[in-house]
Amino acid sequence: MESIQYVEKIRKFNRHYANILGKIDQEIYNQPFPLTEARVITEINYRNNCTATEIRENLGIDRGYMSRIVQRFEDEKIIIKKQSTEDKRQYSLYLTEEGKKIYKGLVENANRGVDKMIRNLSKNDLAKLVTSMETIESIYSKECFSYSEVFIRPFQSGDVGYVAHLHGKLYNKTYKYGQMFEYYVMKGLTEFMIATDGGELWVAEVDGEIVGSIAITKSSDTVAQLRWFVLDENYQGMGIGKKLMETALNFCNEQNYQLVFLWTVSTLDTARYLYQKYNFRLTEEKQNEEWTGTKLIEERWDLNLLNENQAK
Repeated sequence: MESIQYVEKIRKFNRHYANILGKIDQEIYNQPFPLTEARVITEINYRNNCTATEIRENLGIDRGYMSRIVQRFEDEKIIIKKQSTEDKRQYSLYLTEEGKKIYKGLVENANRGVDKMIRNLSKNDLAKLVTSMETIESIYSKECFSYSEVFIRPFQSGDVGYVAHLHGKLYNKTYKYGQMFEYYVMKGLTEFMIATDGGELWVAEVDGEIVGSIAITKSSDTVAQLRWFVLDENYQGMGIGKKLMETALNFCNEQNYQLVFLWTVSTLDTARYLYQKYNFRLTEEKQNEEWTGTKLIEERWDLNLLNENQAK
């Protein structure tokens, strides 16, 4: 394997860095706020209006542990929870004034710890260290997206071509879908533009660039179909898929649809996980050999909106 020399060097650096980081953490993070809890407080501070699920997924925290942290912080008046106006099942987290004081103290402790670590470095070595860290961050991190402006809006003239382009590019590059799939997408979009009654198409923009889409089309007076849900792989992990899904489902509730369904394929694991998260249920399967020349399993997933609204 040609990359083995790079793999070994990366692993060596990782072991060395982990040892250094561990020593810093032991000095900075002590009871009553160990490292994981301090990271949660920091996330709430930087990602105001975030949910516990978003923090848990971003930090890789166990669901039960995250629940206990949130409960403790709430009991100790470190955070407050506010019910989302868009989705009554979701609660956003905010630091209280006491929580902000605690965060400020964590920052001061962390600054003192890092200052102690670099105190004996020369200015030249310190400059090289920081430059190397910035290089690693820019190459192999999604943190650069954390402060990007994400905007979900209804489609405008010219957007539909971008939506078709996103589908064709992603599914050809990643899944080797052929031209028939792209034709299928463009045909459906063209039909939708002629008759948009009871439906809507939204695009997701990041700093002005279209990176995703989702749509609702009318199947009957009480049934809607979710279509053209796509997200550029370079922008995953930013919560855009969640925002698109909630925008579409909120629209379904506003239109008084009782059921919404979608079609996907069994190989799209990330999308299927998101559908399950929003309580869609697999209801039908069929074979498709048109798009790739091999057998694909198309799946229909249904969400009963009446049941969802009654459970709120």
